Amino acid sequence: MKAAIMNPQDGILRYTEWPEPTVSKPDDLLLYVRAAAIKNVDRSIASGSHYSADTENVPKARIIGSDGVGILPDGTRVYAISMNGMVAEMAVIEKDRMVIIPDNLDFATAAALPNGVIGAAMGLKFKAALQPGETVLINGATGFTGRLAVQIARHYGAKKIIATGRNPESLKALLKMGADEVISLQQSDEEVVASLQSIHSQTPFDVIIDYLWGSSAELVLRALEAKGMFTPKTRFVSVGSIAGENLKLSSSTLRSIDLHLTGSGLGSLTRTEIGKFFTEVLPEMFQLAVDGKLVIETVNVPFQQIESIYDASIPDGKRLVIEMN
Repeated sequence: MKAAIMNPQDGILRYTEWPEPTVSKPDDLLLYVRAAAIKNVDRSIASGSHYSADTENVPKARIIGSDGVGILPDGTRVYAISMNGMVAEMAVIEKDRMVIIPDNLDFATAAALPNGVIGAAMGLKFKAALQPGETVLINGATGFTGRLAVQIARHYGAKKIIATGRNPESLKALLKMGADEVISLQQSDEEVVASLQSIHSQTPFDVIIDYLWGSSAELVLRALEAKGMFTPKTRFVSVGSIAGENLKLSSSTLRSIDLHLTGSGLGSLTRTEIGKFFTEVLPEMFQLAVDGKLVIETVNVPFQQIESIYDASIPDGKRLVIEMN
C-alpha cells in the first residue's frame, strides 16, 4: 500500500510503498482510509519535537498522522485514532477509539473537525466548565481551532464572545461566526490592554481560552489586574503556544485577581473525559456540522501530492486534508 513515511533522524516526508497492516487483536479493526488531516501536532510528533516524543528512543521511519476517516470492511464510515499512523491507504484502529460518521457528512470535513474539537470543545467543556450566560475571551481565534472555539462557545451558551487575532479579514469573519467583539493584536501593547480592560470592566471574562501564550497572554493577564477586593473569578485555559512557550507572570497579578489557570491537552484530560470525546462530544460536533451550525474550511489535496504540500503554508483558518480517493 501507499503511505506517507517520515524518519525523525532526517525529517524528510516520503510517499512510498509500505507493508499493509494486519489485525492481530480482538478489539482491532482494519480501516480503509479515505482522508486524514495534517495538523501541527502531526508534524511535531513525526519529527520528534512534540513534548510527548520519546527523545531517548527515537523511532525509525513510520507512518505519519494520528487520526483519520475511512470505511470498515462492513461499509461503516468512521473517524478513528491509530497509534501506528493514519496517512496511508490502510490502518489498524481500536473499536473504542472510533466514532461513526453521519451519512451526509463528507470525509474531508469529518477528518478536519476532530483535532479542532479537541482543542476547542474539550477546553471549553471540561477544563473551563463553561456555563450558559458566561462571557468568553478567545485569544488567538483566527486559526482553525480558534474559529471552532468561537462557534462552539456560542453553542455551549456563551452570552458574549470576544476574539483576538492579527489577520483583519479573519477577524471580520469571526463576527459572522458568533463573536460579539474582536480585538486586533496588531495594535500597540497599550491599546490591546486598554481594549481588553474596557470590555472586562463592563462584562468580566468568565472564561479565557488561549491559543497563543507568550507575550500575548501576558497582555491578557495585565488587563485582568485589579485594585481592591472581590474580583470576579476568571478561568484561564491554555491550549496552544504559537506566540511562545514561556511568559512572565507577576506574583501581584495572581494576588490581585481570582485567577484559575490551567491547560487543556491530551495529558491534562482524564480517561473519562477522553471517553466522552468519542461517545458524546465528537458525535455532537459531527451533527452540528451536518446541520450547518459548525462551519469549517479545508484545503483538500490528493494523496499522491503530499510530498509537495506537506510543508506548504495553508491559509489562515483552514485545515489541510489529504484525500486517499
